[in-house]
Amino acid sequence: MSTKKAYKDRIVIDPAIHFGKPCVAGTRIPVENVLELIQENIPFNEIIEKYYPDITIEDIKACAKYATDLVRSEEIHVETV
Repeated sequence: MSTKKAYKDRIVIDPAIHFGKPCVAGTRIPVENVLELIQENIPFNEIIEKYYPDITIEDIKACAKYATDLVRSEEIHVETV
């Protein structure tokens, strides 16, 4: 299963929600906010219990997979002096 298929039903981009920023499907929770909590080393269960009770561990994993895919597909431009 590809990474895209793993998150395609969990991450949505809707211009009418948060100016088109990627969000967890069925919520108004931006992927960016979830990633910031992961970056702070907050355990997935705690993210759900204390911050976003409307999402699941699979939603959190989908946020991370989405971000990984973006970085993987990013073009690298190196300036030469």
